[in-house]
Amino acid sequence: MGEILALVEARLLTALGEPDARAAVTFLGTDRIEVLRFIDGDVVRYATLGMSAHPMMDPTAALVDPVKGPRAELLLSVRAGLADTDKVLRPLAVLAASPQVEGVIVAPGASLETGEPLWPGAPFSSVLVAEPGGLVEDLELDLGPDAGANATGSGTDPVRFLPLLPMTANEAAWKRVRGAQALQERWLSHGTDLRDPLRGSVPLDA
Repeated sequence: MGEILALVEARLLTALGEPDARAAVTFLGTDRIEVLRFIDGDVVRYATLGMSAHPMMDPTAALVDPVKGPRAELLLSVRAGLADTDKVLRPLAVLAASPQVEGVIVAPGASLETGEPLWPGAPFSSVLVAEPGGLVEDLELDLGPDAGANATGSGTDPVRFLPLLPMTANEAAWKRVRGAQALQERWLSHGTDLRDPLRGSVPLDA
């Protein structure tokens, strides 16, 4: 686990530079989840570290493979100085711990609910999981022969760095009906600034 997280942190630092802050949250019965903060001009990025220590498992699976399965970390990018977005630490850690706590498999196109605003006054309490690879490239793993036959080469899933796109309540409800692609197309067609922590809902009329 430590080896994997060291590689994941190295990949984050290569892509995003040195973090200017980091904090850790531990939930009962789970491993520690860290959240690293990176400043890139007028954008602040938050990245989880710890979610990828274990593969995500289907809770209905009869057998649990300790090596094979999807692994991921979460990324959130917002414009700096417009809201108290550093309070997103705990909601992000909750989402990163959800595979361990709830048996959730986090994948592109999924909606994740935080149950509270992402930060004080935020119009968002859920996020859309976007496709990885744009900001931080997938990290291929080779866990070596001691980890089992599935741990080497293509048998081990890479760590994917999944961007999170905050959704308003109306957008989340619309996405449940129309799907993730339709919502992303609506954002694109209206030029929605998804990094704006104060933005309102995109027009959702037909």
